[in-house]
Amino acid sequence: MSTAPQITLASWLMVAVLGLTWGGTFLVTEIALEGLTPFWLAAGRISFATLLMLLVWGALGFKLFDRPPSRRDWITMLVSGALSSAVPFMLLAWGQQYVTGGFAGVSMAAVALIVLPLAHLLVPGETMTLRKSLGFAIGFAGVCILIGAQAFESAGTTLETPGRLACLAAAACYAVSSILMRRLPPVNSIGLSTLLLLIGAAVVLPAALWAEGPPPPLSGKTAWVIVFLGVVPTAAANLLRVLVVRSAGPVFMSLTNYQVPLWSVLLGAWLLNEPLPASLIWAMALILSGVGLSQYGALSRLFGGAK
Repeated sequence: MSTAPQITLASWLMVAVLGLTWGGTFLVTEIALEGLTPFWLAAGRISFATLLMLLVWGALGFKLFDRPPSRRDWITMLVSGALSSAVPFMLLAWGQQYVTGGFAGVSMAAVALIVLPLAHLLVPGETMTLRKSLGFAIGFAGVCILIGAQAFESAGTTLETPGRLACLAAAACYAVSSILMRRLPPVNSIGLSTLLLLIGAAVVLPAALWAEGPPPPLSGKTAWVIVFLGVVPTAAANLLRVLVVRSAGPVFMSLTNYQVPLWSVLLGAWLLNEPLPASLIWAMALILSGVGLSQYGALSRLFGGAK
C-alpha cells in the first residue's frame, strides 16, 4: 500500500476509542486471571474473537484481496498475524511474572518510539522528522511520569532481565506487525482482521496446551469475562486497529500506546477507587503536548489551518 497516510476526524475518533478500550482491558483481565491461567486466557479471547469474526466475514462473502495475492503477500500476512496478538500476548504473560507493572506499562508505550524509525525506513509517507521525534519523546516522558517510580524500579526477581526483554520484545512485535500490515496491497479490512486473528489462534492454542496443559474448567463468571474480552478489546478493537493502520498509518496508530496507561489510571480511580497520582496533570500535559507536536500537520489540516 503506497498511498500517503490519510488522517481524518474518524482516525482520531478510532484511536481514542482504542485507547479507552485497551486502557480498560487491564481491569477486566485481572478478573479473568482469577479463574484462568495466562496462556489460556490469551487463547480463549483470541479463539472467541476469531469465531465471531469468521461469522461476520462469511456473511460478507469471504472477500479479501482486490487482486490475486503474491506469495510475499501471504508471508507478510502470516508474520503480521503471529506478531499482532499471539506472540506478544505470550511474551507479556511470561514477562509480567518477573517485572513490575510499571515497567510493563512503559514497554507498551515504547511501541510508538519503535514504530517511528521503522516506518521512516519501510513505509512511504512516514518520514521521521525532528518535530515528530520530539513529540513522541515528550509523550513517552509523560507516560513515565504518570507511572512514576514503578517505571524503572527493580522487581528483585532472578529472571527480571529476561522478563524485561520479553516485554520489550512484545512491544517490538506490535510495532513490526503494524508496519507489515500497512505494506500489504489493497485488502478487505474485515477479511484481514479475521485472518490475523485466525493466525494468532493457530499459534497460541498449541502454545497454551504445551505450556499450561489442558484448559482448566471455567466458572460462569470467567466464561462471560472471556466473551467480553473476545468481543470488545480483541475482535472489535482488532478491526479498528486494521482500519487505522491501513488508512492513517502505523505511526498515527502508535499514539494509542500513550493513551492506554492514562485510561488505565483514570478508570482504576473511577471504578476501583484507586488513588490518582499527584503527577497526573503534568503527565497529561506532556502526553497531549507530545501528541499535538508529533501530529501538528494532521491537526492543522483537520481544522483548516496552515500545514
